[in-house]
Amino acid sequence: MKITKVETIVVNMPMVIEGAVVPKQGGRPRTSMDTLLVRVDTDEGVSGWGEAFGHRIFPATRAALDTLIGPLCIGRDPTAIGPLVDELQRGFAGVGRNGPAMYALSAIDIALWDIAGKLAGLPLYRLLGGSPRKALPAYASLLRYGEPGAVTHHVEKALKRGYRHIKLHEITVPPINAARDAAGPDIPIMVDCNCPWTVAEAIDMAHRLEPFSLSGWKNRYGRPRTMRGSRACRSRGEFRPRPARTRCCPSSKASSGQVR
Repeated sequence: MKITKVETIVVNMPMVIEGAVVPKQGGRPRTSMDTLLVRVDTDEGVSGWGEAFGHRIFPATRAALDTLIGPLCIGRDPTAIGPLVDELQRGFAGVGRNGPAMYALSAIDIALWDIAGKLAGLPLYRLLGGSPRKALPAYASLLRYGEPGAVTHHVEKALKRGYRHIKLHEITVPPINAARDAAGPDIPIMVDCNCPWTVAEAIDMAHRLEPFSLSGWKNRYGRPRTMRGSRACRSRGEFRPRPARTRCCPSSKASSGQVR
């Protein structure tokens, strides 16, 4: 079996924005969800689908796939996942371990595993060792609104739709406080900050957010983002998130106002 084609497909899904507050990403209005899909075809008629990191960086990721990484996959054995992905990673090590090139490699890796699952006639989780769980809870992952009223609205909406785990992308105290008030004390709330702070600012925010009993807190600082910074946060008193009652899986995007 050989790979014959690597195709990139952009899916743009407009969001229905409720209320006067328009969510933002990178300081710009966020009105759609952009997803970069990758299809890997083979000479035996089996195709695999992968997903590259979308958002506003997808044109660069698509260029990396169309002009560099995709052509290198043509003629290769899609079932030799480890050797192929390792070779690609080593070949592009000079461009760094993050960014469009790695997003592109991830999409290829996902597509190859999709092919493996189809050839085996098994769901992918079975190929990866199976699972003791028959179901996983989803969390509602909200956009960044910056306004307590908007956060309250979307948290209440998620709870009405049956979600019992909430993830925020807020970076100030009032919206997070509003989420806790709306959710009550027993609903696990996670915060993904998207790396806005220095280490000192992250530690300060940790103490300010401690009263809200967060079950998870990620991407706290990014200037610079190092292991040394992570150790500093721990050693200088950053709070430890409260364990959630159940392990959460990525959200199912319950509404057009939500994103992972």
